[in-house]
Amino acid sequence: MMSKPNLNGIGMTSQRTRERLIGRLMEQGVKNHRVLDVMRSTPRHIFLDEALSHRAYEDVALPIGYGQTISQPYIVARMTEALVNTGSLDRVLEIGTGCGYQTAVIAQLSGQVYSVERIRPLLDRARKNLKLLGFRNVELRYADGSLGWPEKGPFDAIIATAAPQQLPRELLGQLAEGGRLVIPVGGEAGQELQLITRTGDDFDIEILDRVRFVPLLMGKSPG
Repeated sequence: MMSKPNLNGIGMTSQRTRERLIGRLMEQGVKNHRVLDVMRSTPRHIFLDEALSHRAYEDVALPIGYGQTISQPYIVARMTEALVNTGSLDRVLEIGTGCGYQTAVIAQLSGQVYSVERIRPLLDRARKNLKLLGFRNVELRYADGSLGWPEKGPFDAIIATAAPQQLPRELLGQLAEGGRLVIPVGGEAGQELQLITRTGDDFDIEILDRVRFVPLLMGKSPG
């Protein structure tokens, strides 16, 4: 029988290494204490393969297989803070579940999270990780993330963890009045992290950062 991973961590995954990461996030401008507390308490090491778990609390993106990455903690905090600071998070849509780390962070600050992943083995891994941590306010779906999840909308917030070349109109249409979309946009030449707020049929765009994400691909992949 396999033993459960140590959620508290030891050595390079200990609480001390988490505190160093939180200090780094604060130095980079993350201010929201609710976001910082969630980043501190979420065991990032369980979302990684054991061979990489000792790097879990470095402020870097790391591979999770299938050409995908677990996002850099600063970017996770930055995107989450942008949504927490700007309005309600009763209903949140996540595009790109990956291994479930960003899902776990946003779920602790939201009422209900709906998350879509196009790579089935990653979705299966995320489901195990989130179950291990006891989340009951997350619903996962194996589907093309660029289409969103219209049956569950409209959403107070949408967070995308992969970059389309252009803003998907389907996602904009699934925002509630006053809803926000935080998404990296662009190709290999460069990407911008955008915060888009809906007011009626208008969409206000604020540029938050220069970023580098994996591309948002269409369709579903069995692995």
